[in-house]
Amino acid sequence: MIDHGIALPHYRLHVVPAVVALASPTWQREVLLDPDQFEDLDYTVHVLFDDFCDADNPSPWLGQCLRSEEEVELMAAIGTAYSAVQESVGAAARDEAYLDSPGWSAVVAAAARLAQVLVSNDHSALSKLHDAGYRWPLGAGPVASETDDQHGES
Repeated sequence: MIDHGIALPHYRLHVVPAVVALASPTWQREVLLDPDQFEDLDYTVHVLFDDFCDADNPSPWLGQCLRSEEEVELMAAIGTAYSAVQESVGAAARDEAYLDSPGWSAVVAAAARLAQVLVSNDHSALSKLHDAGYRWPLGAGPVASETDDQHGES
């Protein structure tokens, strides 16, 4: 996979949705608490703390699945906020206890800010790929130039 700025873009494919999940209280209530869904809070936390990043110590992930120092700092903010909630409710607490914790809003706020930065940085990387001549789907012809008539008008 070609990417600008990270060595493990396939890891980022897990990190971004996990951060977005933490940024959305509605998603959390409708999906994370639904026993019929695969994704739960434990899964989301493992993505960000164990499997594809380490929100407690994200610095080594810069250039791996995180693109910028700002992403590292914001991931660390998620780690700090989540750890405070975990300390207050206990590691073995049910997902509902986490979501109902007074400190949970700090997790959501940190995740929301990081989600904005991740998406913005991904958009920038995608734009650089486009500018470098990569097109989707692979093998597609070049995109029409600015001088080409885009609307079929003369």
